[in-house]
Amino acid sequence: MPTERKIQELSLEAVMGERFGRYSKYIIQERALPDIRDGLKPVQRRILFAM
Repeated sequence: MPTERKIQELSLEAVMGERFGRYSKYIIQERALPDIRDGLKPVQRRILFAM
């Protein structure tokens, strides 16, 4: 039973650009902007909850 290898050749610029784009979008949407309900960022809310 032969196994087929699926290897894609991509340039480093394409891979890094695409992954950095996804990461930066995540950071902006999920971590950097305060919530409209209380004005806190997620990390600040976790710190207050732990206190």
